[in-house]
Amino acid sequence: MPMHKNTICLWFDKDAEAAARFYAETFPDSFVGAICRAPGNHPSGKAGDVLTVDFTVAGIPCLGLNGGPMFKQTEAFSFQIATDDQAETDRYWNAIIGNGGQESACGWCKDRWGLSWQITPRTLIAAIAAGGDQAKRAFAAMMEMTKIDVAAIDAARRG
Repeated sequence: MPMHKNTICLWFDKDAEAAARFYAETFPDSFVGAICRAPGNHPSGKAGDVLTVDFTVAGIPCLGLNGGPMFKQTEAFSFQIATDDQAETDRYWNAIIGNGGQESACGWCKDRWGLSWQITPRTLIAAIAAGGDQAKRAFAAMMEMTKIDVAAIDAARRG
């Protein structure tokens, strides 16, 4: 199997395959590829356990490594998923939260494996990129939200 020149490696305790399958079911242009099993015992598992999972999330190649409990996910890394409308925003947000995840602030949430996601409507991205008062109002509105409310962002943009 060919290897990508650059792949994001995500450390999991032991559920890389379950996470990869969830992402493949949730996001378009996502799939699970090769699953490699440990050829021998190692500090966080035994021979035959799933060691790595090749998968793609929204077109981004990833490798899930079942490395054990010593390292945890942090907000320092997140996937940002751009959405076109409230329905798409709700669909992704609800999938992550409804599968054992938790809400955060400003469109951020965590999945049940601790990986952070930014579910970001394109209208918010456009408002902030526009600069000026429009950006200030949209940014202030966003700072009060957990899941992004597209209508509220659009209203803030208009003033």
